[in-house]
Amino acid sequence: MFRFEHIEHLYVLGILPALILFFWLTWLARKQALLRFGNKELVEQLMPAFSRYKHYLKFSLLIAALALLIVGWANPQFGSKLATVKRKSVDVIIALDLSQSMAAQDIAPSRLDRARRFAQNLVDGLKGERLGLIVFAGSAFLQSPVTTDYGIIDLSLRSASPEILPDQGTNIGEAIELARRSYDEKNQSHKALVIISDGEEHEENALKQAQEAQNEGVLIFAVGVGTEEGGFVPVSENGRENYKRDQTGNPVVSKLNEEVLRGIAKEANGQYFNLNSNSQVVLNALKEGISQMEKQELEERIFTEYQSHFQWFIGLGLLLLLIEFMIPYRKSRLSTGKGLFDRW
Repeated sequence: MFRFEHIEHLYVLGILPALILFFWLTWLARKQALLRFGNKELVEQLMPAFSRYKHYLKFSLLIAALALLIVGWANPQFGSKLATVKRKSVDVIIALDLSQSMAAQDIAPSRLDRARRFAQNLVDGLKGERLGLIVFAGSAFLQSPVTTDYGIIDLSLRSASPEILPDQGTNIGEAIELARRSYDEKNQSHKALVIISDGEEHEENALKQAQEAQNEGVLIFAVGVGTEEGGFVPVSENGRENYKRDQTGNPVVSKLNEEVLRGIAKEANGQYFNLNSNSQVVLNALKEGISQMEKQELEERIFTEYQSHFQWFIGLGLLLLLIEFMIPYRKSRLSTGKGLFDRW
């Protein structure tokens, strides 16, 4: 079993394309400057020891070394001991609303940012349970089935944004229906669904789906994000920030619909929470509600010991840096041709 102990460190790999782009731009600028200086053949004779290939080689070695050092920093590990363990848990699916209205900033920094941060804290607080993740707007998608791989869920939450969903709107009913299909069929009563949304339901089947979920043993907790006063919904149009507008051209005000969320929670014997209050209080109440649920006993074969192999990546990265340092930018004397002013 392979894993990264600190998978979040791999985000640093994102600087490598930026470095490659910077190298390419500076190389083009250098080339243009030499062309302005004089004739290409004449300039090459004036610089007989110049080697563009060594520039490419040294830069490639530097990029490869940085990539290896970053991977080593994330600490790649391989499982070395497989064991069967028994554990009791509840299957909890988090359904995160990614509709455009979640971009409203009536709570700072925005509804989506607050909801995403709360979901990440909830994942940390529910470690020990089996967790899954659904994102929804006009349609719903299963980002992660129920699992104990919390790193995958955290990674999905970090990248969650309205742009990853093709259909806009808010269809909470479809999110509930997808959650019902995503639980283990053998699990009849150890199931919970946490819906994090502003409640702007654009369909009318949410209550029906909540009732069906309750019949199947799903307990639904609803967490409302936003205010009753509401806020404008920012959108990007032709690269400029604007607000979503109605048919008359007036900015649309999005408001928290607590009535819908309360109704969904009530239909499924759950609870409703408002995230505008102390988020830690809401988090503790959710953890308490889930901890009181009857838990199912599961047998899992998991790797209980992992061996770190970061040293191989760090060592190879440092070796490439040393090689890069020892390679000169100039051509070797044997391969250097005669310059314009060299004597015979």
